[in-house]
Amino acid sequence: MTATNPTAKFSVLGAGMVGHALAGKLVSLGYPVMMGSRDESAAKAAAWAQQAGPLASTGSYAQAAAFGDIVINALQGAASLSVLGDLNARLAGKLLIDIANPLDFSHGMPPRLFVSNTTSLAEEIQKALPTTRVVKTLNTMHAPVMVDPGLVPGPHEVFVSGDDEGAKARVIDLLRSFGWQAPIDLGGLDSARGTEQWLALWFRLYGRLGTGVFNLRLVRP
Repeated sequence: MTATNPTAKFSVLGAGMVGHALAGKLVSLGYPVMMGSRDESAAKAAAWAQQAGPLASTGSYAQAAAFGDIVINALQGAASLSVLGDLNARLAGKLLIDIANPLDFSHGMPPRLFVSNTTSLAEEIQKALPTTRVVKTLNTMHAPVMVDPGLVPGPHEVFVSGDDEGAKARVIDLLRSFGWQAPIDLGGLDSARGTEQWLALWFRLYGRLGTGVFNLRLVRP
């Protein structure tokens, strides 16, 4: 499958497992991708770019935020607000796909949520970036499943939350290019409270199953 909009450029903020999975998938679809990390010469990002080919590049967070038409937040939840807040001007008017979760590992496993119930990490990011179109998705599953839903047999679900209908439509098209057949639009960005809270159960399941290769499936009458 090729890129749905080959002229679009992507930035992926974060050089961890999630960032690598998404950046690699986007390059495989034909998109130019810059992986942003705290240090533009970070070893993991540089190694990824060398392996991924001519569409791949690396830079600092600021360079990556300026590069992409669409920016993916694959940072750890605890770092997201501080990093993205510093990038406010560079992210103005852009689409930001937020995949981070508000996980607090300071008390060990399973992690706690450092925001919940009355707000979500996605909503706090939107407050910090008032002119950026924030869409929450893919935060309810393991990184390999995000970009290859076929790892889990049969139909299963990916959710989308956001206040901008046009931005959500672009994200849904992108998810379909990843192999997601029927993304579920949950409505406004406040619905991300629900998907972020799912992580409390996700980590319990991960601990019992010994694998992250599973996902939610909705069974309808």
